[in-house]
Amino acid sequence: MYKTRATPVIDYIPISQLNDFIFCPYSIYLHGVYIETEDDVYKASPQVDGTIAHHSINSKTASTRKDDICSLSVYSDQLGIYGKIDMLKQDTHTLIERKNHLKRIYRGQLYQLWGQYFCLIEMGYEVQKIAFYEISTNKMVEVDLPGDAQWQELSEMIEKFKNYIPDSTQIATNPNKCSHCIYCNLCDKTNMDNVYT
Repeated sequence: MYKTRATPVIDYIPISQLNDFIFCPYSIYLHGVYIETEDDVYKASPQVDGTIAHHSINSKTASTRKDDICSLSVYSDQLGIYGKIDMLKQDTHTLIERKNHLKRIYRGQLYQLWGQYFCLIEMGYEVQKIAFYEISTNKMVEVDLPGDAQWQELSEMIEKFKNYIPDSTQIATNPNKCSHCIYCNLCDKTNMDNVYT
């Protein structure tokens, strides 16, 4: 169904960074710079809320059903990505990505869910449905399963990620995006403050 790689992948990309890369490629660089610092230096309220919301997944207490798999490490040799899924409900074969708030679904969020799906399929799991679960409203939002076209789109985006060079890429600042970036106050590309300060 999907193309296999002619050569093995050396550098695997975290699935969690796919959405960040779409939001702003430079944020991935800034994340690498500030990863060793204290969370309160750069984390804003949405990230703190997200960490709290994922506590039950990470501690594997989000479900008491024995056939629900929580916080499973996944990878794809074909795409060169790795990460963790939030939940796979084996009774309905549904992959679920939990979000605290989900006003709309962005392409980067889809890439994250597609990446998890392709990892699970490559690892031999059966997945028939994929969905986002909005914690704040207790609402499930099912999305279409990705196919060949989505695999190709995701694969091309991952190649862009791997080939991104911060120093040689022109960064176009966007006031709306920049003001909602947790690294805005630390970024050398703008003089703006983010909305979380």
